[in-house]
Amino acid sequence: MNRAEAEKKDGREGLKAALSRPPVVAAVDLGASKVTCFIMKPDGVRRGDRTLTTAGVGYVQSRGVRGGAIVNLDEASEAIAQAVERAENVAGVNVQGVTVATAGGQLTSSRVHGRVSIGARPIGDHDLVRAIQHALSQIKLPGRRAAHILPIAWAVDGQGGVRDPRAMFGRTLGVELLVVSVSEAVFQTLGACVERAHLQFEGVVAAPFASALAALEEDEMDLGSVCIDMGGGSTSAAVFTAGSLVHVETVPVGGQHVTQDIARGLSTSIAGAERIKTLHGSAIASANEDREMIEAPPRGDDPGAGPVVAPRSLLKGIIAPRVEETLELLRDRLKASGAPVEPGAGLVLTGGASQLAGVREVAVRVFDRPVRLGRPRRVPHLADAASGPAFTAAAGILHRAAFGPREAVSAKALASAKLKREPLDPHANPVAKAAAWLRDNL
Repeated sequence: MNRAEAEKKDGREGLKAALSRPPVVAAVDLGASKVTCFIMKPDGVRRGDRTLTTAGVGYVQSRGVRGGAIVNLDEASEAIAQAVERAENVAGVNVQGVTVATAGGQLTSSRVHGRVSIGARPIGDHDLVRAIQHALSQIKLPGRRAAHILPIAWAVDGQGGVRDPRAMFGRTLGVELLVVSVSEAVFQTLGACVERAHLQFEGVVAAPFASALAALEEDEMDLGSVCIDMGGGSTSAAVFTAGSLVHVETVPVGGQHVTQDIARGLSTSIAGAERIKTLHGSAIASANEDREMIEAPPRGDDPGAGPVVAPRSLLKGIIAPRVEETLELLRDRLKASGAPVEPGAGLVLTGGASQLAGVREVAVRVFDRPVRLGRPRRVPHLADAASGPAFTAAAGILHRAAFGPREAVSAKALASAKLKREPLDPHANPVAKAAAWLRDNL
């Protein structure tokens, strides 16, 4: 072999190696308060202890987002581009595409069942594919887009709770799928926003689901738990039972509404109200709060106006009702939905608004369950500034990419499929390619 042929061969082998190398994963948490980007390289995954190492983290103040929805496409895309660029500079890589976590788009979830007959032989992969396809054919999402299609459990001859039915014998095989969906219009707007930032849109992840993957322990998922993600524009919940996500709920009220209440109640600016909430805010009573005075900058630009002075008890009287109302609204929606919350299930609070003093105590009173504050525990080497509850959703996207759970339909297929008024075609539509899930997950 001459030198030219050897160089050509080395070039081909190098190209094959580059194509087979796992891609860089980039996660963007598009919130009403901040936009965060986490980047993970392939060598950042440690499967032994199921932990991750981020190669780069970047975050900026959110713009163009209000109440969990994009209200200014240019400002939101610019914020995404800046957050990604900061993370790229730290990681030393260029990101091609991102997966976005959001609690907007009126997140909802529903369960569908598939059931097929089995002959006198062991259950095989093709039987699992048939069952999943039968369940997918029942999904109808008028005006909505599926974000997740997750298998909850299998059943053989009506016996549920089966984790892997292959090689078992039975007359029927059933599967239960959870379908988490968002508004089609919101989904399209998110895609346009990401593409305007010169990035490829690789799908949407429900923020409470992503936060749960980063914050919950394995035992909490198995025994039952509710992860409540308290963001700036919305408060959402992911319910886990027997190790699987079984329900998603959201209410369009978050930490920004508390800030606005403070601004109105104290006649101060939004920036001043946010600062007061961070420094002095609490949802429970504290000692000497009647005698302790706080100062807030006046609203407007009158140079002769002095600061607004008020007792700290007034601040607590503004914050506590809003926090309690938000959690009560979420509790009532979970009850009305019939979500299968285990009797002994605990609560894990994530999101920036959960860091407000007294929120955990209010949650204990409202839900009458044990409550703890969650952090991205599966990413142990994060800097202190990016290791709090506000960063769990971005960390959860990385965990999902590394460890699953694998879904019945890939995120890219869901992002490209046209799921509007017609049911899913289990043969023609790319959403029905369940064999990929079987290869990855079972």
